[in-house]
Amino acid sequence: MNEVAINAPNLWRLETPGHSGWTRTARLGDPQKYFMVSTDSHANEPPDLWETRIDAKYRERVPRIITDDDGVQWRYCEGYRPDRVRVMSFEGEDWVRSKAGAEVEQRLIDNGTDGIDVELIFPNKGLAMWATPDPVFASAQCAVYNDWAWEQYGRYPDRIVPAAAIATGDLPSAMGEIERAAKTGFRVLTLPCKPIWGAHDVDHVNYNLPHFDPMWRLIEEANLPITFHVSTGRDPRAARGNGGAVINYVTHSLAPTIEPVANLCASGVLERFRGIRFASIEAGIGWVPWLLDAMDEAYRKHHMWVRPKLQGLPSDYYRAHGFAAFQEDPCGLELMRSHNLTDNFMWANDYPHHEGTWPHSAEAIERTMGGLDDGARARVLGLNAARFLGIEVPARQRI
Repeated sequence: MNEVAINAPNLWRLETPGHSGWTRTARLGDPQKYFMVSTDSHANEPPDLWETRIDAKYRERVPRIITDDDGVQWRYCEGYRPDRVRVMSFEGEDWVRSKAGAEVEQRLIDNGTDGIDVELIFPNKGLAMWATPDPVFASAQCAVYNDWAWEQYGRYPDRIVPAAAIATGDLPSAMGEIERAAKTGFRVLTLPCKPIWGAHDVDHVNYNLPHFDPMWRLIEEANLPITFHVSTGRDPRAARGNGGAVINYVTHSLAPTIEPVANLCASGVLERFRGIRFASIEAGIGWVPWLLDAMDEAYRKHHMWVRPKLQGLPSDYYRAHGFAAFQEDPCGLELMRSHNLTDNFMWANDYPHHEGTWPHSAEAIERTMGGLDDGARARVLGLNAARFLGIEVPARQRI
C-alpha cells in the first residue's frame, strides 16, 4: 500500500490533529504503542468456494453470475433481488482495497503495518450465506465457509481470530455447527441479525423466544462469545435510485443490527444465561446510548405489558454482556463516558473494506479519540476486545 499513490478522494484519510500530549499512540514505531485489536476485518474468499465445496444438491443454488440473452451479467443470490454486475473503475487506494485480503501472509503484513496486533475476521462474499429463506441451505453454506476459514487462519492463533458462521433459522443444524466449531478450535461465533432471512414476519422465531434456550445453553457451556454483523438479517440493498448507496448503508445495513441487541437485553435471555457475551459488528456505537435509554424508557412506561419482569433494566444487561464495534464514530465516543460504556466499545479497521480505516488507522484514531484519556483509548483500541475474545495481552501493553 505504501507504494500506491493516494488518489484525491482519499487524501482526507491523512488528516490528523496529531497526538501531542498522548502517553501512548497507535503509531507502529511507538515502543509504547497501544495493544490494538481490529474487531472487524474480512476474508477475501475464492469466488468458487461454495460452488466447489458444497454438497452437490445445493450447487445450483449458491450465489453466482448469470449472463442473460443480451450479454448482460447478473449476480444471483436466492435471498436478494438480481443485481446487475457493473464494471467499476477503481483507482489508487480504492483499487488496492478491492483486491486486498486474499493472501494470508500479505494480510498479516498489511495489518501489521497498520498497527494491528490481532484481527477478528468475518466473511466477505460469505455475508450472503444467510441470504436465503432456507435455513438448512444457509447452514450448509456456513459449514463450507467454516472449514475454509479454519484452513486459512487456524494456524495463526496469536494474530488472527476467525469467527465461525452459524445459521440459526434451523435450530438442530445451528447447534450441530456450534458443537463442531467449538471442537475445531474456533473462539467466537457470528450469528445473523435475524434467524430467518427476509422481511419481518411475526410468526418467525427470533432470539427473544425460549425456542433458542438450548442454543444459548450450548454457547454458554462452550464459553464462545457471539457477534451480529451488519447486513445478515435481510437484503441491505432495499433502496434503489437517487441516494441509494447512502440509504442502503445507513437504513438497511446498519440500523437492523439494533434488533438482536434489543432481543437479548429485553427478553430475560441474559438472566437465564449469564455467561453470554455478545457484540454488534460494523454498525457503529452512536446509537447505543440512545438504544439503552429507549429500552429503559419502554420498560418503565410500558411496565403493564412487559413480560417477563426483569431483575434490572435492559441497559444493565447491555453493560454487563454487550459490546459494539466501530471504525470512526465521534458522536458515539463523545457519549461513551457519560453513559458508562467505556468497557463496552471496541475499535476496528474493517480491513480491507472501503468504509474502514486501513491503511491510515493511526490518523483516524487521532482524529476521533483525542478527547479520551489514555485508559479509555487503551480499552477501546484493544483491551475490551481482549476481554471479549479471551486474548492474552502482553504485560507491557496492559493498563
